[in-house]
Amino acid sequence: MTSLARAGAEEEVRRLVPDVASLNSALDDDDYLADESLATALFLAVRLPQPILLEGEAGVGKTEAAKSLARMLDTPLFRLQCYEGIDAGEALYEWNHQRQLLGIRLAEMRDDVVEETDLFAPQYLLRRPLLSAIEHPGPRPAVLLLDEIDRADAEFEAFTFELLAEAAVTIPELGTVRASHPPIVVLTSNRTRDLHDALTRRCLYHWIDYPTPERVAEIVRRRVPDSSRPLALEAATAITKLRSLDMVKPPGIAEAIDWVSALAILGVHTLDAPIVQRTWGSILKNRDDLDLAMAKGAEWVVGAAHA
Repeated sequence: MTSLARAGAEEEVRRLVPDVASLNSALDDDDYLADESLATALFLAVRLPQPILLEGEAGVGKTEAAKSLARMLDTPLFRLQCYEGIDAGEALYEWNHQRQLLGIRLAEMRDDVVEETDLFAPQYLLRRPLLSAIEHPGPRPAVLLLDEIDRADAEFEAFTFELLAEAAVTIPELGTVRASHPPIVVLTSNRTRDLHDALTRRCLYHWIDYPTPERVAEIVRRRVPDSSRPLALEAATAITKLRSLDMVKPPGIAEAIDWVSALAILGVHTLDAPIVQRTWGSILKNRDDLDLAMAKGAEWVVGAAHA
């Protein structure tokens, strides 16, 4: 990529994201409600650019922030869902062995000589999210989401250092692949374990708190426009109360949206104990959590919502 083309790409990003207020307004237009501190962190991640680590409990909108950022920039989102045991092949690339075998058979039919370099060529690569983000041709950088990086092990963290520091990855058979448009990298963590200092030093950091019931209700109303504001606020207040219990999987914003969607379809206008009992499954997704909530009682949840 020429310096002129790179400068043009950077100018396009500056045009789309001239300041924090503009970014926050664009997120709002996409129905993602960010406070000023989160909008500032995302702005810096885009404009510096520098990877950003978003931490917070499950369900506070970390993943959705990356998705909304990609939509706002009108650029692809490449998402890698991390998990215990994930390795470089699943994140970066794999060789298409079936296609390589087919290439060998076709060469044999033509009496051609097949060199090893012929088989380990770009056309035989199965590109995974990291390589796809690095090779994205633009005109704007892609958004690369490393979701729940805390679920991966330390070895995988170390593997990401080259990507985060240099916007490049090394393929032994092909060499180093450098991004012509370095991706905007968003890492998320539910803090199930501490991340290595070498990783966090490379990133901006932002902790996302669970929003107030009023804020949750506003988010829900964006996603479920047919719902009434009083019902959305009652549901958000009830879920906030449930989150005070020692749950395995506390309900988050996604569950609030699911619950209000279900209530709206059922024609519910206000919460009461019977409707809470009938719709536990929209909020709680773990048997132990369900037992805990039922022990407190639907009346307790309704009382919290109407307090």
